[in-house]
Amino acid sequence: MATSERYFYGTGRRKTAVARVRLYPGSGEILVNGKGYLDVFTRGSHQNAVLAPLKAVGGAERWNVQARVEGGGITGWAGAVSHGIARALAVSDEALKPALRRQSLLTRDARMKERKKVGLKRARKAPQYTKR
Repeated sequence: MATSERYFYGTGRRKTAVARVRLYPGSGEILVNGKGYLDVFTRGSHQNAVLAPLKAVGGAERWNVQARVEGGGITGWAGAVSHGIARALAVSDEALKPALRRQSLLTRDARMKERKKVGLKRARKAPQYTKR
């Protein structure tokens, strides 16, 4: 993929994963960290998440996607790439925003891992109570 072409940029985030996505006019090739998205995301649910914004606007065959993802795990990566693609599509054409917003693809998923609290074993699990 030539990097001298004009592209649209979008940053996607999910949990602690951050995806920097470039959208090029093309044939539908999706690269994540230099590999095909099918090699990176082996689960069907992750693959569907990555393709969701492109399917929502009917542009799966019109765009090439190049994504750099770091932080988090595979599920976070899939959500971050999906969010980044949706944002890049919204930048490419303002008319696509309502279709993306209808499926909540432009909204950042705010759910994060809850921090561990002092005196507890985990975020909410307290030590076992002993009566005697």
